[in-house]
Amino acid sequence: MRRFRMVLQAVAAAFLVGWFATPSDASSPDPSSSDYSGRRGLTIYVSKLGDGSDGRSWGTAFKTIQAALSAVPDDQGGHQIVVRPDVYAEANLAPSNKGAAGAYNALICDFDGRLGSGAKGWCLVDSGDPAKGFKSWDWWSAIRASDKHWPTGNNKQTFSSIVWDRWIVRRLYTAGGDAGLFWDLTDKSGEGFTVVVEDCVGTGRAFGGGVVYPTVRPDEPSVFRRCYFLALDWVGDSAAVLLGGWEQTMPDRPHVLFEDCTMVHPDNAVAMSYASRSARARFVGCRLIVLNFTQPEMGGLSTGVVCTQGHAPTGRLHVDLEDCELAGYSVFTSGDAGKAVSYTAKGKTSAYVQFKQPVPDGFERRGAWPSELFARIAPPKAVEPAPAPRAGPRLVKLPFAVPNGMENTPVVFKGRPLLVLNHRDDAKVHTDEYGESMYLYIRDLTTGEEVARFGEGHSFANAIVVGDELNVFASEGDAKWFHGVHRFSSTDLKTWRREPAVAPDPDEALLNVSVCRDDQGYLMAYESNKPVSFCFKFARSKDLAHWEKLPGLTFTGVNDEYSACPVIRFVAPYYYVIYLHAAVEGRNGWISYLARSKNLADWELSPLNPVLEASDGEGINNSDVDLFEWQGKTYLYYAVGNQSTWSAVRVALFDGPLRDFFEGAFPPDAPTIRASARR
Repeated sequence: MRRFRMVLQAVAAAFLVGWFATPSDASSPDPSSSDYSGRRGLTIYVSKLGDGSDGRSWGTAFKTIQAALSAVPDDQGGHQIVVRPDVYAEANLAPSNKGAAGAYNALICDFDGRLGSGAKGWCLVDSGDPAKGFKSWDWWSAIRASDKHWPTGNNKQTFSSIVWDRWIVRRLYTAGGDAGLFWDLTDKSGEGFTVVVEDCVGTGRAFGGGVVYPTVRPDEPSVFRRCYFLALDWVGDSAAVLLGGWEQTMPDRPHVLFEDCTMVHPDNAVAMSYASRSARARFVGCRLIVLNFTQPEMGGLSTGVVCTQGHAPTGRLHVDLEDCELAGYSVFTSGDAGKAVSYTAKGKTSAYVQFKQPVPDGFERRGAWPSELFARIAPPKAVEPAPAPRAGPRLVKLPFAVPNGMENTPVVFKGRPLLVLNHRDDAKVHTDEYGESMYLYIRDLTTGEEVARFGEGHSFANAIVVGDELNVFASEGDAKWFHGVHRFSSTDLKTWRREPAVAPDPDEALLNVSVCRDDQGYLMAYESNKPVSFCFKFARSKDLAHWEKLPGLTFTGVNDEYSACPVIRFVAPYYYVIYLHAAVEGRNGWISYLARSKNLADWELSPLNPVLEASDGEGINNSDVDLFEWQGKTYLYYAVGNQSTWSAVRVALFDGPLRDFFEGAFPPDAPTIRASARR
């Protein structure tokens, strides 16, 4: 049975992906997806613990969701809002800009803490009165919509939910108002509209969720996946999910798709809005539960699990049901109003109804009480236990240190494991003695002895071995700080050749460098203090001697943030970079992040970041990472210290090859934060 269900879900997912893809580009429009290729926008953070200044990091996060929605700068799409799990007393949420075709915007709760918030659970949007409780006041909801022609309540002006077009909402729990995750186009009815809602809870007086009144976008329906919807009212135009379209005749594609959703209501799980001209929806693997089993003989009225009450018998609501479970007094509205619905039923679609009520063709009638179905009546807990954290690549910090070290590179040269380091006295910065304090040196990792010293006046060592030649790249320093990158090469560790590699731009300092092989020759990532202090850029070479900078590419993290001392490797098809991120809330000081890219322009950050963080005795710093593979194991050499008066080099071990380390940091089903290096 479990295997059958998995196959069914895979088939349903394939169907939904077909609807969800744009006709011109089969890649996902979700900016947090691994196959997203659209425009890269901002990532904006929300946390009550932030200082509310600019939303560009957890430390400077906005304190409200609406502040983040208002900060979306344009309608080009690709923006993400990441929210720390908490309770947010907010109502009538509306973004300042829509998303775009192929580049949706996303509002994401960091439900399991993988995106760095330091918390786990729901982002609960409570639209009630903070002091008095539930606020039913036409129209007061989680999602803003109003029509000044409505006679009562919060309707001073007309406002359309169309501002949410091409947005993704994930892991939000809405409560306390007229509707939960429900979008009404009001005066923009008849236009195209798409919203994607995943793993959410929508509750409200009138509606738990739904969309009214768009026209169909054939390849971009609205989609609700793995959601729970509950509405508390039963009078009039009310349902767990309310649907409405604007076409005069029934479209051949759905306005909305529902997959693996639960809908609970006193009288109607799904209803067509009174003002709807037509509506079409598809339900796959859903549960539609109605609590009203009133007997008509006693003067009661039950209007159906799928309700078309108030509509003429013209077939204006069409539902496609596949492998769904329904429960309620009757499947459809009784009498002439029930003639307004048409349907298909595929797979195992069942109905538990009052014994006198007919079951439509294609439905399996259930006689026994569906206990498992009714166990789904309750919404998920407001704070769910988070799933077990992903293991990722396990690093073991080895119990030794190389004192007074900082930048370094482990290499294997002529079969010997070596460590290339540099020495400098940062207490002499901006003095004539600063450059004089610098040199490069090499230690044998087997014996611990120093086997070479060279490169006076240079620092930020990085090394790569090509055949019998050791190449060391380092930046030249003096009283005016650091300048161009030079290459030192030797075949015997005694005689060294020095030549320029990469020159700085005007008023630019070049610091850490890292060089790797790729399928085009050699690639360098080099650290700069322009335009962000710090960031890194790229250059290419065929022979390690002649380098060409790659224009238009500068890695500045997600939001032009501190991104220092990169180490780069190419493990096809990805480039992987470990770089230093500034201290963030909930972490111990400066931490190392991992990112990957196929083209050096579009990057995704590991959902398991940071890959290294200072432990007891390591100060407030895990930086300047470099790594190599030795005898089937991966060793990460990194610097510890207090960023001012002391430092040392330590080693962390991953018990496996380099490829496994990098790939393990990107679980295939985990969302990632995106960054663009395009400038």
